[in-house]
Amino acid sequence: MSFSSPLPDVSIPETSVYEYLFGSLTDADRDRPALVDGATGAITTYGGLVAQVDGVAGALAARGIGFGDVVGLHSPNVPAFAAVFHGILRSGASATTINALYTAQDIAKQLADSKAKALFTVSPLLPQAKAAAAQVGIPDELVIVLDGAERHPSLRDLLTEGVPAPQISFDPATHVAVLPYSSGTTGRPKGVMLTHRNLVANVAQIQSPMAISSDDKVLALLPFFHIYGMTVLLNAALHERASLVTMPKFDLVEFLRIISENKCSYVFIAPPVAVALAKHPLVDQYDLSSVRVVFSGAAPLDETLGGAVAQRLGCSVRQGYGMSEMSPVSHVIPFDGDDVPLDSVGYTVANMECKLVDAASGAEIAVPSEGVSEPGELWCKGPNIMLGYLGNAQATMETLDGDGFLHTGDIATVSANGVVTIVDRLKELIKYKGYQVPPAELEALLLSHPQIADAAVIGVRDDEGEEVPKAFVVKQPDVDLDEDAVIAFVADRVSPHKKVRVVEFIDAVPKSAAGKILRKDLRAMEAAKA
Repeated sequence: MSFSSPLPDVSIPETSVYEYLFGSLTDADRDRPALVDGATGAITTYGGLVAQVDGVAGALAARGIGFGDVVGLHSPNVPAFAAVFHGILRSGASATTINALYTAQDIAKQLADSKAKALFTVSPLLPQAKAAAAQVGIPDELVIVLDGAERHPSLRDLLTEGVPAPQISFDPATHVAVLPYSSGTTGRPKGVMLTHRNLVANVAQIQSPMAISSDDKVLALLPFFHIYGMTVLLNAALHERASLVTMPKFDLVEFLRIISENKCSYVFIAPPVAVALAKHPLVDQYDLSSVRVVFSGAAPLDETLGGAVAQRLGCSVRQGYGMSEMSPVSHVIPFDGDDVPLDSVGYTVANMECKLVDAASGAEIAVPSEGVSEPGELWCKGPNIMLGYLGNAQATMETLDGDGFLHTGDIATVSANGVVTIVDRLKELIKYKGYQVPPAELEALLLSHPQIADAAVIGVRDDEGEEVPKAFVVKQPDVDLDEDAVIAFVADRVSPHKKVRVVEFIDAVPKSAAGKILRKDLRAMEAAKA
């Protein structure tokens, strides 16, 4: 039995991303701050941003780059990212955004797979970008360094050429706007083909429940190169004429300073940052009273942890769920959803249809008339669902079925009133003596321990070959905590089959740029010990 959003459907314009975000810009809007450089305080107005977007589009067109071409964008969160990203789309080309932490080999793989013809980067990342470009045959004159570098054009060079943006026309439902690459936590990274309509739809779908307004100053910490930052921060905030305050990387002191000095009102984070906001003593040294919403995504946020952040900051805490393949948001706790459990991901967004399917039998799971359903794999359908994976028909068929439903690979439940809760990844459930043990549940419990700063759980084999939960634990500074204490803490609070059986203390939990725990890295650590 499928279920749809309790939120009313929204109108989705048949237009490009550029027209949707900037086509209605008024004279008053043009003077509003669109982007604020968190490090320097430099301001880019909406009028200035649109001029830069048009300038980048014209410069690309002058180089013969446009419709049907792909351009790489390899940069942390700086104001120029917005101009280049939307300039690429404005030119008719497709943008493939590249993780700023990638090695030259990683970058080269993405450039080669996407068949990128040009690459934008920044000078601190130039060595690996240049090496990757050379490997795939992109010449130096098409490696544009935003802040300038010898033998490479800069963003200023492109903008001073003064070439007008090209006149282009395309079908927004079929023309690929962006090619983000899936995180690779469950296999080889794949290019996700998202159209202009996909991106426009998702901004329209989240507009009401997220309630970003033109009065908001939105902290842009989460990377724009990741679909979460791209849609939920960059595009959604610009559409609402809010101000984005950029941060190129996370540093707690700088994070707190930027929020305090810029009076940020909307703060998007991943759960590891929530741990710091809830527990770190430095937080009390800064005035964070301007914050009205902390929104968490990219990985599950525990209700206790979210509640601790809300209480400490005196703000609303919300979370959502999505995937690159869904542009990305499919579920969200609305801004006014005080009655929605924080350990859920809220309601299905407007214009979407979902269902839960038993992973073993393939049978659809009924939505209950009261209470909560049995768990099943979450399948989603809507205007924000990708076209497919670039050049990978087999992977596309394995993920998108003939009825248009995306098989998320995540196990979820749904309540009678439509609240969806993610239980865990289908492929990451630990099977202990036939019982399913969700790692995320144990990780959330471990994070509630006052002496634990961070934690991750995977399944490992014991001496008898049985898969058992193993916890990797990061201790708070200067605490006395041993393996037995951690095991006992969990055992007192879970069913016997869910108990942690092994504990290893580590310095840091490996995570993706979006904050997802890289359990594959932990498994590799285990394999190396064997």
